[in-house]
Amino acid sequence: MNAPDSLFRTASNFLLEPNNLEPGNLSSVFGSMLTHRLDYADLYFQYTRHEGWSLEEGIVKSGSFSIDQGVGVRAVSGEKTAFAYSDEISRAALDDAAKATRAIAGQGGNQKPAAVNQRGLSRVLYPGLDPLASIADADKVRLLEKLEKLCRDKDKRVTQVMASLAGEYEVVMVARADGMMAADVRPLVRMSVQVIVEQNGRREQGSAGGGGRSDYGLFTDARLAEYADHAVSQGLVNLRARPAPAGTMTVVLGPGWPGILLHEAIGHGLEGDFNRKGSSTFAGRIGKRVASKGVTVVDDGTIAGRRGSLSMDDEGNPTQCTTLIEDGILRCYLQDTMNARLMGVPVTGNGRRESFAHVVMPRMTNTYMLNGDKDPAEIIKSVKKGLYAVNFGGGQVDITSGKFVFSASEAYMIEGGKVTYPVKGATLIGNGPDALTRVKMVGNDMALDSGVGTCGKEGQSVPVGVGQPTLRIDGLTVGGTA
Repeated sequence: MNAPDSLFRTASNFLLEPNNLEPGNLSSVFGSMLTHRLDYADLYFQYTRHEGWSLEEGIVKSGSFSIDQGVGVRAVSGEKTAFAYSDEISRAALDDAAKATRAIAGQGGNQKPAAVNQRGLSRVLYPGLDPLASIADADKVRLLEKLEKLCRDKDKRVTQVMASLAGEYEVVMVARADGMMAADVRPLVRMSVQVIVEQNGRREQGSAGGGGRSDYGLFTDARLAEYADHAVSQGLVNLRARPAPAGTMTVVLGPGWPGILLHEAIGHGLEGDFNRKGSSTFAGRIGKRVASKGVTVVDDGTIAGRRGSLSMDDEGNPTQCTTLIEDGILRCYLQDTMNARLMGVPVTGNGRRESFAHVVMPRMTNTYMLNGDKDPAEIIKSVKKGLYAVNFGGGQVDITSGKFVFSASEAYMIEGGKVTYPVKGATLIGNGPDALTRVKMVGNDMALDSGVGTCGKEGQSVPVGVGQPTLRIDGLTVGGTA
């Protein structure tokens, strides 16, 4: 792991020195902004290299490479935010952007800018390396070819394999008007595979993948075999799946990726901006019971190497593990600096933005439910008739009402306490806060997803993680095809 001072040197080498900037220049930029009344101001510098490779029918069908850099300038006064950005990092661009932010604040400010200085991170959660340079381009293609071969060798019913590989090297630096300056180097890799299987004229698909804040060395032979096995197995299960029944029934959610339902149906409703504005169904309910006993939900940006983790958020604040719901009681919302100040609560290190060209919002990192005390086999055995949802595809949620619709990409019927046959076309329909109160059993097998999650909010996308143990939820509406 890189030490904080090493990260700061790297960020300076990429972002400041090539553009003839130094911390003293940044102090003078804040000086021009603070002639007006402001509660907060920051500069967000970013440099990003990204590549993507895709393979289909045994050949590389596409490849991409991009370099992006720029700076975002933000000023906050009360509930108002002024934001400007430039893809040119220079003193002139900073001055122009700073002038553009003055419109939100009245005259008469007499604040003096603090001297911008380095204040390193307390911890570093991933190596500050460049995934794109970790192996040769030919070896990247060979990874995809190896994954394709593993999938085809699994079963002769595999007729098509589509695999993709992506890597990103991101260097960021945050300078704030209070004098704080912090930097981070953020590697990110991801591999995905989708297979088409066919038998007797019926075609189905399966998918798998994973990633994290590492280099391409993450994708070992064992991990590739795991992806291939999961994708092909899911496709073959769907080949023999029957139409899903519809109605109100008990639903058992598997561990890991099914936590995406928790993320969408509940997590967004616990972000500070929605609650400050009163638009979330959880607004004003701190200290009140919002879930069944035994339900504890956290957002943890501090798990080393995870896709959703950050050594610091995009305001330079250290990320942390925040308990949102404790044994069914709502304890906290996720906060960035502005919402925390306006709500009179501590910052939780959840200020995130897609890039220098986007404003900060409170966002999730790795959001998951903690373990309960039930054996997963005991949970299945307790269900006379219901649905066992192992994996999910897409879904939608209304933050204001909490209503959600999710489609299961792999699901089975439970009959007489046993998992019987697979079903296709099952959708879960419900209300997030209501579903929390219907949790009857929480397993002891909590797992995080494999590292594929991307969260969208107000047009911005950021990498995230999800997770949960096996859960039994009573009385959910299942939309089926039967």
